[in-house]
Amino acid sequence: MESEGLHRTTFVHLKTTVMAAITKNRKKVLSKYDATKAYSVEEACKIVKDITTTKFDSSVDLSVRLGVDPKKANQMVRGTVNLPHGTGKVLRILVICTPDKEAEAKAAGADFVGSDEFITKIKEGWTDVDVIITTPSMMGKVGALGKVLGPRGLMPNPKTGTVTMDIAKAVKDSKGGKIDFKVDKAGIIHAAIGKVSFDIDKITQNANELLQTIIKLKPSSAKGAYLRSVSMSSTMSPGVQIETKTLMS
Repeated sequence: MESEGLHRTTFVHLKTTVMAAITKNRKKVLSKYDATKAYSVEEACKIVKDITTTKFDSSVDLSVRLGVDPKKANQMVRGTVNLPHGTGKVLRILVICTPDKEAEAKAAGADFVGSDEFITKIKEGWTDVDVIITTPSMMGKVGALGKVLGPRGLMPNPKTGTVTMDIAKAVKDSKGGKIDFKVDKAGIIHAAIGKVSFDIDKITQNANELLQTIIKLKPSSAKGAYLRSVSMSSTMSPGVQIETKTLMS
């Protein structure tokens, strides 16, 4: 019993020490801004850059909570946007197409190009890509991969421009900063809009491009406040609230 009590005391001491270390770092970060205040997009960009302490180049993310009911088909918010300055991430693109489109895909910069051989690889569990683009004629085969591609967000879709005959444009758009976004079950859109290493103007312009695109997609059936809240953060930073009224105006 005495040994058990000693172990419990040691565990509590270690847990308290770890929490104290986290709290100290958290306090330092939170002292740089008012967590209860909503800021302009540009101000939020400055703060996020200032409070990010990771040694790697963190992503800058937006979380947008919408006043919609995603369970209703007429309130589903989904779309694409071309970020003016890209995401800062090098995307690996797979093009599944017929042989007559392979040269076009390779010339546009696709990382992987083929047809049945990649269908087989995906069936076996390979998904080491960020975007899959295909032609309408190949969707019969690609559609059968839904259980593998769907949960990973890799299923090509005409609405996002990844099922198309213009393979070159689709590849260049994806390489150049085109992102897809979709409201989740909780009514929130999460999207990466750049890297902390970007200057403030670039992050601001990317953020505004995404936000204005989301605003334009407001369903007519959505009632009440559309932008419930907008938060910006980096990979491991706390969120910084963004003022929504000026965005809607």
